Amino acid sequence: MKAKIFSVVLLMCLSTALMSQTTENGPKKVIPGHKHEMCTKDGERKGPFKELNLTDAQKESFKQSRIAIQKQLQPLHNEMGEAMAHQKNLTTSEKPDLDAINKNIDKIGALRIQMAKIHVRNLMEMRSQLTDEQRIKFDLIHEKMKKGRGHKGMEHGGEWGPEHADI
Repeated sequence: MKAKIFSVVLLMCLSTALMSQTTENGPKKVIPGHKHEMCTKDGERKGPFKELNLTDAQKESFKQSRIAIQKQLQPLHNEMGEAMAHQKNLTTSEKPDLDAINKNIDKIGALRIQMAKIHVRNLMEMRSQLTDEQRIKFDLIHEKMKKGRGHKGMEHGGEWGPEHADI
């Protein structure tokens, strides 16, 4: 009986270990819309934005824009994380202070608005560098990506993330 139990446990451990292994060329789990889906191993862009046929100058400009927007958003994301943690503390305390909760909600809302404005400004700057044909494709791709994400609530990281600027 012990031998059977040991065999089953050993088989389960081996199968778990084998399933968790990734191979260099084998299938990998890809999260749709995730920024890593957009690059190949050598950093070349792929996915829906490949069909924009960007010039080298456009690619370099967009790369610089991505870096700049990430620098702008990082402190805001950090502050958002702190505000969300503070909100959890406020709402789960023994005697919740409704005024403090509402102030924190206002702070979270202001951060979301600030991040949204940065994203829209970045999208408009990128869009202005495109030709008419590229702009039409860009708008269609962007709309399709927005629909694919669906509605995200606060608990799922609903603030606009860097993937918006990942072109």
